[in-house]
Amino acid sequence: MQLRNRLEAGGTPILNRWGVDSEYGVLRDVLVGPIDNFRWTPGNAVAQRTERVGLKFDFQAARKQYGEMLDVYRQAGVNAHILPAEDGLPYQIFARDSSVMTPWGPIVMQLQKPYRRGEIASVLRFYLEAGIPIYDIVTAGNVEGGDFMVLKPGVAVCGFSGERSIEPAVNQIKGWFEAEGWEFRSYAFDSHFLHLDVQMGMLAENLAVVCTEAVEPEFVAWLKSRGIRVIDVSYGDAMEMGTNVVALGGERVLVPSTSKKLAQACRAEGLTVYDPDVSMIAAGGGAVHCMCQALRRDPA
Repeated sequence: MQLRNRLEAGGTPILNRWGVDSEYGVLRDVLVGPIDNFRWTPGNAVAQRTERVGLKFDFQAARKQYGEMLDVYRQAGVNAHILPAEDGLPYQIFARDSSVMTPWGPIVMQLQKPYRRGEIASVLRFYLEAGIPIYDIVTAGNVEGGDFMVLKPGVAVCGFSGERSIEPAVNQIKGWFEAEGWEFRSYAFDSHFLHLDVQMGMLAENLAVVCTEAVEPEFVAWLKSRGIRVIDVSYGDAMEMGTNVVALGGERVLVPSTSKKLAQACRAEGLTVYDPDVSMIAAGGGAVHCMCQALRRDPA
């Protein structure tokens, strides 16, 4: 198995068994991080706020919530692949960040925090053992999967704050996508927001949740120019992981139970909403979107 399936000049073959071309095609297979070694680790604004307001971590509560999330995937007919747990990786649960899926295979990312860098080894082993061809590995600096989204066929976006993701690494991925003939939007934002998926998420085809207080007006205008309608959520909801959602496809969406206004808005759009409680996990800095990486979706 090669560690780079990407063709330098573009024209990389699209995978048959694996891959995604959107954030909303029917989800068939998903990679989920393990709960085993999870604990809140200071190093992001959400976890720091959690400590500041005096909340206490309860591992058994987190494990129960994690199980409820996995039950949702089973109910939705999604095959969940769980990364083997490795000691010393408290945030391995957030499988979104160590790799991202494309139509041509996964890109292995580079993580910023020292206590997360070992996650790269576990995800590499997963892809090699599963026989999933790797598109490429980022080498130009740190960039994390929470900043990356395949919005729709032919259009991808990756945010960068200069901390979790830096511009040179984002530009490396941008060059790969543009060689494949895709539009790739890079977007700079304040590091306070951790990742792009704390500011927006795709709910269904041409429908996104966005905290318009957090993002630049020109970015919202760009989304709309690509035919994507926006459901707005407040800054407060965003900082409670209110945009951290997973489109399951088939007019279904996974939304944290704390995002009550968003769930109501999704139902008004005709979507079926699954809303497990993941609050004990989210207080550490990531919710349902952070915990998973789509491995296979139906073509959009």
